Amino acid sequence: MVDSKNYRKTYYDTSVEMEGKTFTNWAGSFSCSPELYFEPSSLQEIMEILEMARSATKKVKLSAQGHSPSDIAMTDEYMINMNRFNNVIELDKEKCQVKVEAGITVDDLNKILELNGMALSNLPAIGDVSVGGLICTGTHGTGIKHGIIATQVVELELLTAQGEVLFCSPEENPEIFRAAQCSIGALGVIVTLTFQCEPQFKLLRKDTSSTLEECLSPMDNLIDSSEFFALYWYPYTEGAVMRQRDRTDKPVESSFNWFRDALIGYYFLELLYWICTFLPRFIPSVNRFIYNWCGSKERTDVANSDKLFQHPCLFKHDVTEWSIPRQQTASVLRELKTWLDANKDVRVHIPVVVRFVKGDDIMMSPANGRDSCFMNILMYRPYGKFVPYAKYWAAFEKLMYNAGGRPNWAKAHKLTGTDFKQLYPEFEKFCDIRKKLDPQGLFLNDYLQKVLFTNQQVPIS
Repeated sequence: MVDSKNYRKTYYDTSVEMEGKTFTNWAGSFSCSPELYFEPSSLQEIMEILEMARSATKKVKLSAQGHSPSDIAMTDEYMINMNRFNNVIELDKEKCQVKVEAGITVDDLNKILELNGMALSNLPAIGDVSVGGLICTGTHGTGIKHGIIATQVVELELLTAQGEVLFCSPEENPEIFRAAQCSIGALGVIVTLTFQCEPQFKLLRKDTSSTLEECLSPMDNLIDSSEFFALYWYPYTEGAVMRQRDRTDKPVESSFNWFRDALIGYYFLELLYWICTFLPRFIPSVNRFIYNWCGSKERTDVANSDKLFQHPCLFKHDVTEWSIPRQQTASVLRELKTWLDANKDVRVHIPVVVRFVKGDDIMMSPANGRDSCFMNILMYRPYGKFVPYAKYWAAFEKLMYNAGGRPNWAKAHKLTGTDFKQLYPEFEKFCDIRKKLDPQGLFLNDYLQKVLFTNQQVPIS
């Protein structure tokens, strides 16, 4: 077993069980107080917790770093935090594969891969998330030639409610494998994942300033022009930033400006938005200022791929994200801009983030069966202060829903089982697999009851 604990910020030498623990997600938007909270470090400990839960007829939910801005992991019964179940089990340089325990973070995995001349082909924007969590929720990167992160998984091991460990791959238990690649936490405990990697590579990142309309008119060409393309639009401006990342053999270099990118980005922006909680009419001016200061500057960087895939969150925020068919991107963005222009009482933060992924055959993947655009909007929580967003969210969700959208599983949403039956062709097959693996509903919580069983449709208006 490869030791990865040297790369952890903190770790423990003994198993942890707590009563009265309050679990809060990173943004501070959701919290719960599980009856018992566990931090196991071995498969045997996890199996013992499940046996205890079965005997006490308690439900079990999994958590990790808590980055998900939704109630997907919330429970008032038993919670298993996977942070200490975080080792690299096997690293095969010949196959360019790595097998890991599900609690390891992307950041820690990247460090180990880099030491061994390997890299994941695509990564999410945030690195301080567990690989098990990002697989369960269908987390994605960007790049129309690449699928969601789960498409890089070639094998996994799933611990069922009855304590059986199932080995799953495209060849062995293939239907369970396709379900578990985006399990939404409903099938069991993903204990190990094997990722197909590739030799380490560098990326050239080029940020180009443009207008939104100049991006939307040739959108299909832009999406296909770069291996990893993303678009950032700054509401209340005509400005947008196209981010293109492509492989290169050029030497490492950076155009990073500490004052512009760090001081403004991390400190001044939070202060400005905090002031705007008292004077929201100034938000459009703040957005224009930030775009003119930072967004309108051309930037070019060369670095190892993981350094340019990811960027830190500026500060805490509420966020919603949906996946829509790729061809709907331009029309939805135009409609969103028109709505904001017409609703002067709504003041929203920057940016609107637009990313793209290749379609896949994973049962509950938001990109199932279609090349997709993932579009997210956010409202910052400066110094933890709540900023109202209900009207903005409602308008955005209506646009997404009408465009055939599917919400990101890691983000809060209103949809129920009735909606998902229509949105996912293999929804019933997924539910049948869940019932077979967990007939007593050991892994269910209020969130899963809503998205799998609720027949009452919540109007999107």
